[in-house]
Formats: sequence, structure tokens, C-alpha cells
Amino acid sequence: MQIQPYLFFNGRCEEAIEFYRQALGGQVEMLMRFKDSPEPPPEGQGPANGDKVMHAALRIGDSVLMASDGMAPDKTAEFKGFSLSINLADEAQARRVFDALAQGGTVVMPLGKTFFASIFGMVGDRFGVQWMVGVMPAK
Repeated sequence: MQIQPYLFFNGRCEEAIEFYRQALGGQVEMLMRFKDSPEPPPEGQGPANGDKVMHAALRIGDSVLMASDGMAPDKTAEFKGFSLSINLADEAQARRVFDALAQGGTVVMPLGKTFFASIFGMVGDRFGVQWMVGVMPAK
């Protein structure tokens, strides 16, 4: 069984996909726009622009991040109560990923040594998604 995050960007999904593709080396496995759906959304429940992303799957390493513009593009996306965690192979890789995610975002906890990781930090990206980036010891 796998748990995969599914993020709703309320109109900024395509921008987010491109950002994560560049920052994390993600590869788009699937992208479907609302206009390509075999069934239209219920009256008044879809975005006015059919070019918005209905569903996307972005492979990042061994994980898949799923995303959509969602059904309410007039609202600001809010990501609260969770963080996405990335465990990287070495400190150089962790610094590169952390710095990329921090572009246009907010550093919550700068990268540094902790009792549980050789390097660890937290950052909120430009979309408001919280990330924990580090190099954790192998199990």
C-alpha cells in the first residue's frame, strides 16, 4: 500500500508542476485538462478555463505527487497541517533541493545539523507547501 499526496493549487497547478519539475527533477507522468474530460463537471463546479489542470501525476524519485487546479480556482490554495518530507542521499543534494524550494518561498528552519540528521531544514515554497529536507541516517 502507498499513500500519495494530492495537492490542489486552485489555478496555479501548471506553474507548480513546472517549479517542482525544475527544483526536484520531477517528470510529468500524466496531465489531463478539464477540457479533455469525457464528462464535463457539474454546472458551476468546474473552472471557467478548460485549460486548467484536472489531474496530474509528477514522479519525483520513487514517489508520485498528484496535483490539480481543483474545482475552486477563485480561492487561494491553503496547505496547512502537513509537510512533505524529502530524505536525500547527501548534504550537497539536500542544499540544492532546499535552495530550489526556497526560491520565492520562506525558510522556516535553515539547514543545519540536528540530533536526528546530518543536515535538516524546513521551507515553505512559493505555493505555500511546507517541506522538510534532510539527510537522515539509513535504517
